[in-house]
Amino acid sequence: MTDRFFGWASGLLRWTSLRLRLVAVFAAVALTAAVSASGIAYWLNRDAVLTRAQNSALNDFRDSLQRNAASLPVNPPCEGLKNAADEMGGPGQYAVLLIDKTPDNGPCAAPSSRDVFTLDDVPKALQDAVNTRHKQQDGKYHLHWLRISLHGTPYLVAGAKIMDDGPTGYMLKSLDAERKDLNSLAWSLGIATMLALIGSALLAQAAASTVLRPVQRLGVAAQQLGEGRLGTRLKVSGTDELAELSRTFNKAAEALETRVEELSAREAASRRFVADMSHELRTPLTAITAVTEVLEDEADALDPMIAPAVRLVVSETRRLNELVENLMEVTRFDAGTARLLLDEVDVADMVTACMDARAWLDSVELDAPRGIFVRLDPRRLDVIMANLIGNALKHGGSPVRVSVRTADDQLVITVADNGPGIPEDVLPHVFDRFYKADASRARSEGSGLGLSIAMENAHIHDGDITAANSPDGGAVFTLYLPVRPAEALPEGDEDGGRP
Repeated sequence: MTDRFFGWASGLLRWTSLRLRLVAVFAAVALTAAVSASGIAYWLNRDAVLTRAQNSALNDFRDSLQRNAASLPVNPPCEGLKNAADEMGGPGQYAVLLIDKTPDNGPCAAPSSRDVFTLDDVPKALQDAVNTRHKQQDGKYHLHWLRISLHGTPYLVAGAKIMDDGPTGYMLKSLDAERKDLNSLAWSLGIATMLALIGSALLAQAAASTVLRPVQRLGVAAQQLGEGRLGTRLKVSGTDELAELSRTFNKAAEALETRVEELSAREAASRRFVADMSHELRTPLTAITAVTEVLEDEADALDPMIAPAVRLVVSETRRLNELVENLMEVTRFDAGTARLLLDEVDVADMVTACMDARAWLDSVELDAPRGIFVRLDPRRLDVIMANLIGNALKHGGSPVRVSVRTADDQLVITVADNGPGIPEDVLPHVFDRFYKADASRARSEGSGLGLSIAMENAHIHDGDITAANSPDGGAVFTLYLPVRPAEALPEGDEDGGRP
């Protein structure tokens, strides 16, 4: 269960994950819709709340101004203005400020609460608008208002002048209660937006699981198919596009299995044919080889007209014998029946014996210190070195240099020549079977399998061979074999390696 959860979490957190993209798209759409709806709802409610509070306060102030201030005499005393202001304003409603001239033409500003509202709190723009002359309409006076903020608290301030010679009244109404209501509404809309976002993420996860689960099963099935399990099939349920995709995969897997079985049968038949043909050729070749050896011994005593033909037959018989042996070796590799017979050997002695058996000691410069003991198959190392050194002597230039060393728990054997090197277009194909650098050469002295067999023998040791051109000229073949200490292998292990 824990592994399943962490697998889901890692899949969700990958930036390239389709699941994450689906969740992100759902969340973005839900967030955009929720924010838009919440924003519209907030501004509509804000406008409605403020307009309602504003209209109520302005209408009440207008009525109170007409009822209390319009009945005052011209140039009333300050005490009268103060009483009228106290009757108009009060706690919980709004503060009032009445301004007029006293009987002795002195200024008088009568606030309902001097600590709350003074003329300094009225913006200059509102004072100018109130003091502008307007015509009276329907017994009412022009009322001007503004929304301001004092000490961090929102207020509605309004003012009106009663006729040309009447007092001027100002009102200050706190909108703090409305602000608290709007803040509560904003929090509610924010919480609703977050819930919508979480809901959309859960919905996206559910939708992604519904869509991606079949896709994941398809990916696992495709991986199994790629690993060679050709009997892999998907369970098909439903009639939607994903079910159709599963049906298509099953049909493709079935066709692939049938095709692979046909190709495997043909390949097995081809391998059997090559193996059987090689086996069948060995018997007559053995007899022919024995005859050609006799003819070769008597070639000097034969008629000069017949001797060249005899030597040609001997040469071609040897070449055919080598080709059959190589084909049998390739067949064993292809069939997976090749095995390692490991032994701990001195590599310097092995390379020297390989060159001595082929009379190459005078043609090759050997740099192989004694004492490098490696556990490997001596016969297969001999095949590798014979092919690499023989190839260098045949196609490269003298001197051919062979060096043996160890590095990073690997045996490294380098074979370098002084020839023209390997063309760049040929380098990727030098280990291919029957590959010829010059397509016009239909026939060559070798079988065309030497380097490929050398590579197979390196691979069976878990090693490798590389081909390159030296900066100083000439081709360089490098053999890498793992060093196998004797104590690292189980006791009594005669094969000691993989098939």
